[in-house]
Amino acid sequence: MTGGLIGIALVSLGMVLTPGPNMIYLVSRSITQGRRAGLISLTGVALGFTVYLTATCLGLTAVFAYVPAAYTALKLGGAAYLLWLAWSAVRPGGTSAFQPRELPVERPGKLFSMGLLTCLLNPKIAILYLSLLPQFVDPALGHVLLQSLALGSVQIAIGTLVNGVIAVSAGSLAAFLASRPTWLRVQRYAMGTVLGVFAVHMATDRSRALVAA
Repeated sequence: MTGGLIGIALVSLGMVLTPGPNMIYLVSRSITQGRRAGLISLTGVALGFTVYLTATCLGLTAVFAYVPAAYTALKLGGAAYLLWLAWSAVRPGGTSAFQPRELPVERPGKLFSMGLLTCLLNPKIAILYLSLLPQFVDPALGHVLLQSLALGSVQIAIGTLVNGVIAVSAGSLAAFLASRPTWLRVQRYAMGTVLGVFAVHMATDRSRALVAA
């Protein structure tokens, strides 16, 4: 179980540090409207993580356990998407999440709901819970449900913490990286490598989906 926790922690860190819908939205919101707006938006993102984890543990994986072809298709699709993210991170001319979009000022309720919607529509999160999370569950240990909850809780903690740091320091980070392009390249290549490794692992893995029980 320890190996699974470390594995999901590493891949969660790699995914959260790779520019995607959540990061781009939180950075743009924090720079446009301030840290408080970014943190309110983050609460919506955190709820989105929890929704995915709950749905996965309550039976979505059971569908894939009884329809192996669907699970295989999802894994291959997830591997392809992770490879695309890896390529996006390392390709020449790749853009940074710290080049934010201009957003209109919104009220707290709208900030929360937009953070939630951004997370729920984020394909990285869907892939993480539906196809990648089961890779770290060890059926020999039993208690698949408890393992899934523990692994998902690690992802939620890492995702929320890292996104929180990004939201609070978005302005400073944007200025820092703008003046130090080498740091930005290092981050891109490191995260691209992590995602590429897990994409290959996912594509070549032959395990079946497990029913959380």
